[in-house]
Amino acid sequence: MAPEKESPMRKIPSVELVLQCDELKRWAGEVPRRILVEAVRVAIDETRALLTRACGGTMTEEAVRAEILSRADAHVRCARGPHYRRAVNATGIILHTGLGRAPLPRRAMQQIHDQLAGYSLIQVDTETGKRSRRDERIEWLLRQLTGCEAATVVNNNAAATMLVLASVARGKEVIVSRGQLVEIGGSFRLPDVMAASGARLVEVGTTNKTHARDYENAITENTAAILRVHPSNYKIVGFTAEVPLGEMADIAHGRGLVMIDDVGAGALLDFSRFGFPDQPILADSIRDGADILMCSADKLIGGPQGGIILGKAAIVEKARKNPLARIVRVDKITLAALEATLSLFLDEETALREVPTLAMLSRDLSALSQAAERIANAVRGRATGAVVGTTDGASEMGSGSLPAQPIPTRLVSVASTKLAPDELAARLRKNEPPVFARIQEDRVLCDPRTLLDGDEQVLIDALVAALS
Repeated sequence: MAPEKESPMRKIPSVELVLQCDELKRWAGEVPRRILVEAVRVAIDETRALLTRACGGTMTEEAVRAEILSRADAHVRCARGPHYRRAVNATGIILHTGLGRAPLPRRAMQQIHDQLAGYSLIQVDTETGKRSRRDERIEWLLRQLTGCEAATVVNNNAAATMLVLASVARGKEVIVSRGQLVEIGGSFRLPDVMAASGARLVEVGTTNKTHARDYENAITENTAAILRVHPSNYKIVGFTAEVPLGEMADIAHGRGLVMIDDVGAGALLDFSRFGFPDQPILADSIRDGADILMCSADKLIGGPQGGIILGKAAIVEKARKNPLARIVRVDKITLAALEATLSLFLDEETALREVPTLAMLSRDLSALSQAAERIANAVRGRATGAVVGTTDGASEMGSGSLPAQPIPTRLVSVASTKLAPDELAARLRKNEPPVFARIQEDRVLCDPRTLLDGDEQVLIDALVAALS
């Protein structure tokens, strides 16, 4: 009779035995014991799952111990260090939602560091000593930059849209073109935002064509506003027609309605210089008759995440006094970062140079080609077992901005003879700091356009280490 095969689970040591290993004892003075215990428990559970699969059935007792220790050590490092930390974006997606969208200007980070470490002036008037408005400085800057009467800021553009609709059209109808009923990130849809605000949606026109008469015929005694939504995350081309904002504003004002303009990504300067001619400028919306408009504070402005509301003073004040305003208000860090970013736009050339989003768009193809060649040559000189070269490609704005508008670039192309592209990309992500690239046609591609100061050498070192 053949002896029974020993269960692989018997190779798993107890939590206490693992904690006594020298490899984990070194953490004792730096990490709370409960973190160590939790890391070991999770590592044991993961190793147990590994042993139940065919790939782990032949592991020796020493190999099982090493696997647990390795996993526990990784979990301790993860728990001990910051999760929200620097990453290298080599994807070519300028506004990468998973990587924090717009990188903040250095001036914004410096202002946060210098001015907000202790108590800071947020909501007190230095002349009177009395409570003031926390958005006063932001309003002043936006008045200078757009010509609006008043402005405020909330925590994102969806909140800005909801707050404006709740303030001017709760219980009333708002007319929107059917072709502008957008869905934004995270499956949030404009009709759902409108419903939550208490406004009633009235769709007009068709998906591809809406005419002035469609708006005029939809107005009733229950109508409060006409809403234009700029399609910042998609594009309809071909047999299309839409009503210019100025004409929509004339229709609204002729019937005593509010003209609302949801600009989406938002822009403080003319993006046609980057090859994007159809991106509305905030100052133009004010000039063309919008009573109130909303946009993102990050994205094309390049500041912290936030939602800007600007326009007629009476409507902005209604939004400020709405109870929802306190729920969606921003904190001192957002205010300081936005102040520093908006200040850069007081001089357009300074903004183009110092706002990272704009600087990335401004990088010319020859500079990108030189960077790609530098990176490829450096990796080829230090790594073996890989085909490293450069190739033409396209960057993109990302995060629902400037859709269907690829930006020419030059890419670093890496194909390992030993690793699948997925494995190579995974190794890059496990680098410290993590490096994110993209995969296409069985190659890992790295775009120099989205590399910030200091990132190029990090990318080179990470590629060499991953290929090793």
